[in-house]
Amino acid sequence: MDNILRFRDDEAREEPAVTLDSFFDQSNATAVRLEDGDDARQLIPYLNRLAMIEIGFSAFGDGRGYSAARILREHGYTGELRAQGDVLVDQLAYMRRCGFDSFAPERPIDTADAETALSRWEHVYQEAADDRKPIWSKRHG
Repeated sequence: MDNILRFRDDEAREEPAVTLDSFFDQSNATAVRLEDGDDARQLIPYLNRLAMIEIGFSAFGDGRGYSAARILREHGYTGELRAQGDVLVDQLAYMRRCGFDSFAPERPIDTADAETALSRWEHVYQEAADDRKPIWSKRHG
């Protein structure tokens, strides 16, 4: 994943994201939205047909969306993973590490602030859903 901050572009998407319940009632949906409490693991059998998964953050302190993103990436999801809702600039780097590659915040985020947040830490200590290598692997291979 690169450090380019992508904001949602609903005009480019022909199909809006449907709720998880609606997704199971349709055979052609390619975009789904997970709300607080939805189990991301239910989507694992369908990951190859999904172009976008939007994960809602109703409150900045609710970390379930981070876990959902990590689960989806660890199971091979390669499409767009969007964090939507109460997304703050302080969270962007952590969201990126969990696998989010686009954002739809309720309140605007200054692009320069976002880029600073995403590039603040040059090194990381553990592997995650992004492609950054931990600092220890540079020394110990």
